[in-house]
Amino acid sequence: METNRQEFRRIWLLLAVFAASAAIVLTAWRFAGMSIPENAGRPLTEAEQAEIIARSSPLTEYVYLSVNADFPREDTIKKITIHHMADDIPLERLGEVFAEPDRRASSNYAIDTAGRVALYVEEGNRAWTSSSPENDHQAVTIEVANDEIGGEWHVSGASYEALIRLCTDICLRNGIEALEYTGDTEGNLTIHRMFSDRTECPGPYLEGKMPEIAAEVSRRLKILREALGN
Repeated sequence: METNRQEFRRIWLLLAVFAASAAIVLTAWRFAGMSIPENAGRPLTEAEQAEIIARSSPLTEYVYLSVNADFPREDTIKKITIHHMADDIPLERLGEVFAEPDRRASSNYAIDTAGRVALYVEEGNRAWTSSSPENDHQAVTIEVANDEIGGEWHVSGASYEALIRLCTDICLRNGIEALEYTGDTEGNLTIHRMFSDRTECPGPYLEGKMPEIAAEVSRRLKILREALGN
């Protein structure tokens, strides 16, 4: 009887060891797939920036990769989500902010008041932007600087035109046929406040422009595809 008990304990011990080993392997595999790239969180050389821009939007003028992201994203790109900075922050300073691990925030792109575009999280990775992991895993997120602090949270004409061009480029490269703004999360053009009741982002000005943005980007996409014979 005692021999049977010892054998029973031995079998259970072996099973427990096997289960623990499997869990360790699976955990290591999971985190290996999400390891932070060595080029995140530090200034990049011109050559490094050029290499990253070559696989991102060619409209990008500045790159400072954030550590606050999931590497890689867990879904294909289907959407664009527009935010505002609620400020007029230089792109270089915003890169430093997003590089701080304690911030736990980032965006794929940002646009300043002069219309310059910066990249902080490559499109293949999920930025921490929208208070919704599900949305962020599907969306390329864009922060836009404000030239009015408070009020309508207006953005400059240069920022607005750069936003249209960037959205068009993102859609063209990622196979998004057209943008649709439905006023809720069902459309493929979304805004931050759809995912959080604690923010008014992107502010009244940009929110009021969403139907126009969707229509103009879709118009440009159609022209480009016809020109390309698609």
